[in-house]
Amino acid sequence: MGIATGIVLFAIIWFMTLFVVLQVGVTSQSDTGNRTAGTHGSAPENPRLKRRFVITTIVAALIWAIIAGIILTGAVTIDDIDLFTRFGMGDPR
Repeated sequence: MGIATGIVLFAIIWFMTLFVVLQVGVTSQSDTGNRTAGTHGSAPENPRLKRRFVITTIVAALIWAIIAGIILTGAVTIDDIDLFTRFGMGDPR
């Protein structure tokens, strides 16, 4: 895995993790009864985005390290995934 591939893999994992973290523990303005004028009732009361970004980065780094380790050690290769031998690598099954 090259540097560019590692960066792209981390970016994909980071954004997927962000979409999960953004939904955890959210209290809407309608739930608290403190609705700010001009906002939707389902808008978060206190989004704490900086904290969520830090959590996302830590979790994404852990997930990336596991996946990168699997790729770099060769535990899973393209031959293991390519069920129809489309890439011409390995023996036909």
